[in-house]
Amino acid sequence: MYGWRGKVLRVDLSRKEIREEKLDPQVLKDFVGGRGVGIYYLIREMDPLSDPLGDENLLIMAAGPLTGTRAPTGARYMVMTKSPLTGAVTCSNSSGFFPAELKKTGLDMIIFHGKAQEPVYLWIYGDHAELRPASHLWGKSTHETHDALLSEADLKARVACIGPAGERMVRFASIMNDRDRAAGRSGVGAVMGSKRLKAVVVRGKGEVPIWDEAGFKEICRGYYEKFQEGQKGQPSALRLHGTAVTVMATQNHGVFPTRNFQQGTFEGWEAIHGETLTRKYLVSSKACFNCPIACGRVTRVTEPPFEGEGEGPEYETIYAFGSNCGVDSLSAVTKANYICNEMGMDTISMGTTMACAMELSERGYLPDADIGRPLRFGDKEAIVELTKLTALRKGFGDILAEGSLRMAQKYGHPELAMVSKGQEFAGYDPRGEQGMGLAYATSNIGASHMRGDLAYIELLGVPILIDPLTWKDKPAIVKDFQDVFAIIDSAGLCVFFTIRNLVSPTRDIRPIGILELVNSATGAGYDMATLTRAGERIINLERLFLVRAGFSRKDDQLPPRILQEPLPDGPAKGMVCHLDEMLIRYYQLRGWNQNGIPTEAKLRELGLEKVAEDLEKLGKI
Repeated sequence: MYGWRGKVLRVDLSRKEIREEKLDPQVLKDFVGGRGVGIYYLIREMDPLSDPLGDENLLIMAAGPLTGTRAPTGARYMVMTKSPLTGAVTCSNSSGFFPAELKKTGLDMIIFHGKAQEPVYLWIYGDHAELRPASHLWGKSTHETHDALLSEADLKARVACIGPAGERMVRFASIMNDRDRAAGRSGVGAVMGSKRLKAVVVRGKGEVPIWDEAGFKEICRGYYEKFQEGQKGQPSALRLHGTAVTVMATQNHGVFPTRNFQQGTFEGWEAIHGETLTRKYLVSSKACFNCPIACGRVTRVTEPPFEGEGEGPEYETIYAFGSNCGVDSLSAVTKANYICNEMGMDTISMGTTMACAMELSERGYLPDADIGRPLRFGDKEAIVELTKLTALRKGFGDILAEGSLRMAQKYGHPELAMVSKGQEFAGYDPRGEQGMGLAYATSNIGASHMRGDLAYIELLGVPILIDPLTWKDKPAIVKDFQDVFAIIDSAGLCVFFTIRNLVSPTRDIRPIGILELVNSATGAGYDMATLTRAGERIINLERLFLVRAGFSRKDDQLPPRILQEPLPDGPAKGMVCHLDEMLIRYYQLRGWNQNGIPTEAKLRELGLEKVAEDLEKLGKI
């Protein structure tokens, strides 16, 4: 095969058995790869009602046909499982160099079954795979684990692992690869910890075969040149300041979430802005495999008591620990970020859960005695101390480790958890970005900017600018964006490059560049209709998983604050999110019924009727 490697590795942790299987070429074409093939296997091979932390849950690591190739930013892989944070399907992704190395072992995907009796790690060297003991690594940080495994296995290998947070099944624990790259959201690290799987270590032997080597090389060169021309001889804002440069855009539009989404602007924004990070702490930029952008930040903080070094923080971390917690200390935010990376935790959920705790405390719902200290917005020491306790599930950290919704429910005020389907919001206030509100509510994994990031269109004008405060035109745009993001994830590309360079610069979002690259790499012969239908097919199959897991329209929801409390400040002052008006039209465009369930006609159109029939026979829908 070309682009695809055509093989999946099954690892039964309970039986200590490993076997290799061939992938069906038609399934690969219908679902592209990565996220698409992952949900195809997940929904067929496990009951969506299974306990996310039980033996029955599967953990799938899947790359796309462009992962590990010359394609610009062909560096991503997906982790598919049932989330312990939301109870929904999740597909958390990451880049770095681990995904490309995984493809070079000759695999498209690894499926983990069961649960090991003792901690283990999987070592793959070319076409050889084995489970090795990992008890000596249990309890170690992700950095310690990474370095130890390189010495133990191969200095040129790549490592994906969990830290103490994953071992203790913190519900938003992440899987870290290449030290500081994160498959961060929805608790995929907790699932890995529940299986006593400490790490996956890979060392490839061959390159990814390409169907039209010369043509593919020429297409890639063209996109690299187009990117360079677009920079006009100057480094991009992402290379200069990383994603933290987004602070200015959200602040200027009044959608920079502040004090648990009570406001849309933050008076201390300049102290935590990307340019401030560059000036004070940046050591160098850092790129993932085959990436011309290099948005990664290698940083060092020397100011006591928050000294440290590592990667980040990204924009989402700055929002979560910074403005949302009312903290304008960039050194404290950066330190909290380092701790999350080393312990293996999602910075978005960690910071936003902390912000929820701060509001609960300030309103008198959360006693200081439960926390062990007073907790108020702006407490920079708290965001560092409580992050450490959360990773270890010590003291109040054990409550924070459950996420903001479970914590807010415990104290009688679930309305103060800024979540959808139980997952914490990313760093954009939906009242000032109507499309983002619909995207949060309808995302199959819970609130996420990476399942159709409307900030590109509503704030940045990429590929075009559309008024963020209007809602009547947003259902169609959200649907198209979600479908295209499914294709991006499944192909193995990074959104940052793809949205700017590989989609049509019109309201009619079409993945023109992805079509060229995938066809040249695989020889699959997609046309635009079949490729875009694949994205829609993936969304609908994820939705079927949710339906069986008990989700429906009632879960496509946003907190009362977002729907009923107008923004009190900034350019979007007076706005609420008009979700109900958008949701009805969105369901119609999707071909779903009024409860958000795919209709028989839609499933038949997408060729999913057999999947639905099989699930129905098994009592799964």
